[in-house]
Amino acid sequence: IKKRQQDIVRFLEANKINFEEVDITMSEEQRRWMYKNIPQDKQPAQGNPLPPQIFNDDQYCGDYDSFFEAKESNTVFTFLGLKPNLASKVNIS
Repeated sequence: IKKRQQDIVRFLEANKINFEEVDITMSEEQRRWMYKNIPQDKQPAQGNPLPPQIFNDDQYCGDYDSFFEAKESNTVFTFLGLKPNLASKVNIS
């Protein structure tokens, strides 16, 4: 999990995208918010979704696998709901 989080953080920093990293292990409220705001069709068949989960404010973007696919296809800004090269606030839970 940590390696995946670091990969996302490095990308956001390299592209000068403002973000807030949220540690759900330190806040039950943040953990509940994350679980509640992941769309039902993106929930795992069993258990809870694992971090990292990516949000643009309250809008769910996806998990690490979705981020990686977007990165590989050069569509990360669209994935994040951003215009290319424009900074916004992205949350990683």
